[in-house]
Amino acid sequence: MRVDVLSREYPPEVYGGAGVHVAELVRALRGLSRELDLDARVHAFGAPRAEAGTSSYPEPVELTDANPALRTLGVDLAIADACGGTDLVHSHTWYANMAGHLASLLHGVPHVVSAHSLEPLRPWKAEQLGGGYAVSSWVERTAYESAAAVIAVSSAMGRDVLASYPSIDPAKVHVVHNGIDTQDWQPIVAPDRVRELGVDPDRPSVVFVGRITRQKGLPLFLRACALLPPEVQVVLCAGAPDTPEILAEVEGLVDDLRATRTGVVWIAEMLPRPDVVALLTAATAFACPSIYEPLGIVNLEAMACETAVVATATGGIPEVVLDEETGRLVPIEQATDGTGTPLDPERYVADFAAALTEVVGDPDRAAAMGRAGRQRAIDAFSWATIAERTVAVYRSVL
Repeated sequence: MRVDVLSREYPPEVYGGAGVHVAELVRALRGLSRELDLDARVHAFGAPRAEAGTSSYPEPVELTDANPALRTLGVDLAIADACGGTDLVHSHTWYANMAGHLASLLHGVPHVVSAHSLEPLRPWKAEQLGGGYAVSSWVERTAYESAAAVIAVSSAMGRDVLASYPSIDPAKVHVVHNGIDTQDWQPIVAPDRVRELGVDPDRPSVVFVGRITRQKGLPLFLRACALLPPEVQVVLCAGAPDTPEILAEVEGLVDDLRATRTGVVWIAEMLPRPDVVALLTAATAFACPSIYEPLGIVNLEAMACETAVVATATGGIPEVVLDEETGRLVPIEQATDGTGTPLDPERYVADFAAALTEVVGDPDRAAAMGRAGRQRAIDAFSWATIAERTVAVYRSVL
């Protein structure tokens, strides 16, 4: 069986959880290729890649000045054409969904969609894409409603798919969680490197890793950090802002924090994995203040590094983080207009700060949560198991 995996992101061009998912899933599929009688090929946006079985597609030069959504569709057309001869196409995120939909029509093969996020639940993207958000929303709806199967990365995401697109037959929606490679993500004790990155490994620290986007809740987290004990360091591995406006907001909040406390470290560039692992290993807690998170691979990464997680109890996060066992879940009441905005932001900020303070205030308990988190990552989220479950979905639609 030949399967063509379609994605905007693929190494070395990975900037979010969906890209991590695709890279790890493909590696696991190829690792099981003989056992599963599977030929997994990749079609990805970007510059040429030397990897066998992987093809890359630049944006058409004719669309250089066009809206980003139209540039995306230009790449999708080339990918759809290149899928001839496959038995099935599997697309990830709206960027590649139209390539999968058109390939399905053109070549007469099933299209499987993986739901990592949903456009109706990310209305702030209109700030980033302008009218292109209407295009991306149309692309996603068309692909999902026509797909042979939808793979949701959590049960919560499965419910969101059916709520956003009620015409989809629930029998077509399958839950296959995201995974983690616990060999790549395991504790690295490197105090000298942590110091080089500007963090004191002998002081308690809270680490945030993520893009600067409304979805990740970074401004809310920074407000919570103002309420933390003064000895706690705040480490931000945060870049790729969606808009100049949210970047300016984050810069202002960071400046406010630095005016009142020491140990505020902001690393804007994307760090190599070993550096991220070293920071997570040294941290007392990892913070995930997302207001929209279908699952949250970052939580699995932190857990695999034996770091206690403090996260919002939203989306698929409670399917990963176990309250009082692998970390703390912070309750949130959210608007139902698709934004996920906290109905009482001040209460959420105070609750998040209280949970962080509780964890960093008891290092022994935090370490025990971290150990439990790594064991959970090993037991429940291996990529080999996820690859096998994904192939089972493939076979169900052939």
